[in-house]
Parts: sequence; structure tokens; C-alpha cells
Amino acid sequence: STSVNSSSKVDEEALTFSSSTIDEKYNRLEEGKYVPSSRTSRAFGFASLGLGIAMGTLAEASSRVFRSGAPNAPRSSIIASDANADRLASTLCRMRGAALKMGQMLSIQDESLLPPALTRALNQVRQGANAMPKEQLMNQLEAQLGSNWNDRFESFDPLPFAAASIGQVHLAKIQVGNSIKDVVVKVQYPGVANSIESDLENLTMLVKMTGFAPTGLFIDNVIRVGRDELKVECDYLQEKENQQRIKLLVESDAILKQENFYVPDVFEEFTTSEVLTTEFAKGGTIDKVINMNQEERDRVGRYIFYITMQELFVWRFMQTDPNWGNFLYDVGTRRTSLIDFGAAREYPKEFVDGYLRIVWANANRDEEVLMDLSHKMGFLTGKENDIMLEAHKQSGFTLGEPFATDTPFDFKGSNISSRLSAHSAAFMQHRLTAPPEEVYTLHRKLAGAFMLCIKLGAKVRCRDLLEDIVRNHTFEDGMEPPKL
Repeated sequence: STSVNSSSKVDEEALTFSSSTIDEKYNRLEEGKYVPSSRTSRAFGFASLGLGIAMGTLAEASSRVFRSGAPNAPRSSIIASDANADRLASTLCRMRGAALKMGQMLSIQDESLLPPALTRALNQVRQGANAMPKEQLMNQLEAQLGSNWNDRFESFDPLPFAAASIGQVHLAKIQVGNSIKDVVVKVQYPGVANSIESDLENLTMLVKMTGFAPTGLFIDNVIRVGRDELKVECDYLQEKENQQRIKLLVESDAILKQENFYVPDVFEEFTTSEVLTTEFAKGGTIDKVINMNQEERDRVGRYIFYITMQELFVWRFMQTDPNWGNFLYDVGTRRTSLIDFGAAREYPKEFVDGYLRIVWANANRDEEVLMDLSHKMGFLTGKENDIMLEAHKQSGFTLGEPFATDTPFDFKGSNISSRLSAHSAAFMQHRLTAPPEEVYTLHRKLAGAFMLCIKLGAKVRCRDLLEDIVRNHTFEDGMEPPKL
């Protein structure tokens, strides 16, 4: 039943949120439609989407017959019409869960690789989901925290200020000792964890049927990696452990402490597998640093690169979601708070050793080492044509540019993004194998760091950061360490 039992009904006045310490600028999301929570209802949603796309494709094809200019347009362009792209975005936002998550993962692909209508729709998807109805929220809170859950909070705002693929986030207050703490409560949409397999099967079928994803994207691999990631993300107890682990790592790093990086506390007594309660972190998304002076933009960009390199090469444990909303910047204190650790993973020592050698080769334009390790690590098969080999080399060298010299690298002025896009187009046409599994999450995070520095107009010295990593790294691959 979807009705609220009398024991779970709450006093609306008690739920009204008020706080003098949290900025009133936080917008609240209005209630949306019910999140389909059973496999049957979710399968019906995908079936309806498939039917809608089929009918939309027929309508688009018919209309083109009567329009001049594109009667023989490619099948993919007819399917990926504005109307069908909007249908896809609307359904993914309503379904939430694995379907929306994969849509968001596809949305970070290079815009030049996808049909324009689909790119626009996926950008809409990336903005987030609808909020679930209050009744459904109350049922979920009762199921996770007990029938008296509302008595445990000093206050709880029933309207979320953010909603994503797996859950939505609410502002609340709890008592800790003798003080009242501002917290954020992330509530998972019901049924999401149990529908991952069926959601991705249905989404894979739709993507292949429509041709929305180019062949060179290796969509089966993208979805396989996404499946593994989603299973972890849906376990908020695991996310709690991830956050506590990275908090200890950040606090033990003297440079990050000096630069005012911070990871909020987790409140275990208010956390379950589908509800996560953490300390409220002040600040706006880190892209707002664009309003600061050049020196501060450069500082933030540099230490985003610093922590990213620490995560991969030193800790070998990385938060892999590049969403700028996962870095909160407080103008008053210049503190950068790191949040949202559902997407976090470890990297094997063997992979890290090889990848560090590749990064060093890219920085020094060492073609021999780059190509040799690219074959050994599985980036290349040895049967690629000259177009693919040249694109692989040039994309590597382009990515190595920020680390090539001691001169601050102008991310925005370098046009590095557009130059990488040109190489990516060749990848989609000529790539013969999917990259190593670790690369899907890693490159997503690295792309986020690059794009943030471009957004900020940051000019960052990166060479010394890489040199410090190489100098202090212990290689266990039996090869001589790179020469500095």
C-alpha cells in the first residue's frame, strides 16, 4: 500500500524547517510523481518509452517526407529527434535509479560524439531528478528509521533541496550532546536497489534499438561498469565507510589541511542502508569560484588537481563522481568541503604503476613508452590502423600538456577541450577494444578536474605536483623508475 499509516503521519508544523544558520537561498524542490518501485511498474515505464520512441520516429520520418532538405536522413538522426530525446530525458528523470544514473554517465561523453538533440536532453538529465511525493518519502523514512523517526529530529524539511539519480537530500537538525547540529539527510528512492539489473537490461535494449550511442563507446562495457558502481552506490552503509575513510586521509594530509579541505562527519545513528545523515557543509558548488580573483581561482584549481593525484597515485582510493556539486566552496572561510562518496573505488597497484608511467610519458611526449605501455595495459590491441594510433598518441600528449613544463597552464586559453574532442571522434570510429575497466571511472574524474579548471579560467602549475608523485612513488612492476 502507498498510504501513510496513522503512526507514520507527522505534524506538518513539526516538519517545517527553520534555521538561522543555513542560508535561505537554498531552493526547495516541488513534489514530483511517484517513483516506480516495483520491477513490473519500472518495466512498464521502459515499455512505454520504447513505444513512444517508435511512434515518435514514425512521426518524424513521415514529416520529413513532406519537408525538403533531408528526405534520406540517416536512421539515427530520425530516431534521435528533439521529441524522442525529450521523451528519453523525461522518462529517465521520472524513473530515477539505474536508468537516470546511466543517462547522467552518458551525458558526460564528448558532445561532438552524440546527436545534438540527445546531447541537449542528456544535459537536462544531468541536472537531476524530480522529488518523490511526500507520502512516499514518509513511508521510506519510517521503513528505514522506524515509526518514531520524526521524534529523533529536532526539525526536518519535507521538501528536498536536491534530487539525484538514487536519492534526494533534505535539510534537518539533530541533537548531538548538548548542541543542535545542522545536517543533511539523503533518502534513497524506494525500489532503486532492487531494480538495477532489470533497469539496465531495459536501458541497454533501448539504446541499441535506437542507435543513440556510437559503436566506439562500447556501451555494453559502460553499462557493465555502471552496474557494478550502482550496486555500491545504493548501499549507504558502504558510502558511510567511504566517507569516513577519505575523511581520515584528508585530515592526515598536511597540505590539504593547510589549504582548508574538509570532509563532513557522518552520524551513524541516523544512517541505514537507504538513509545517510551527514554534517551540513556550508558553501555553494565549486564552480562559483569563478567569481573570485585570479589568485584564488588558480589556488583552487591547483589543489583540486593535487587531491585528485593523491587519490589515484598515493591513496589508490578515489571518489570518482566529477559532479561540481560534490565540492562545496565557502567564500567566507575559503573552505572546500568534499561530499557524496557513493561512487568511490580502489585501484590495483599494478594498474596505478602502469598508469603513472603513461602520465609521465605523456608529460614528456615519450612516444615509445606511451605506445608500449598502452599495448601492455590493454588500451591498444596491436591491430589498430594509423588513424587510431595517431589519435591515441596525440590525445595522450594533449592530456600531458598541463604537466609538461613548470609554467602555469592556462586551461581555458589552451582550448584543450576542443582539441581532445577532435581525437575522440577518431576513437569512436576506429577503436578496436574497450579501455581497461578502471579507466571508465578514472577518466570521468580526471575530465571533471580539467573541465573545472577550464570553467574557472584557472592557470595552474601542475608539473611539480607530478614530479613529487613520481619521486615518492614505489614502483612494483620490475621496471626502472622514470627519470626525473
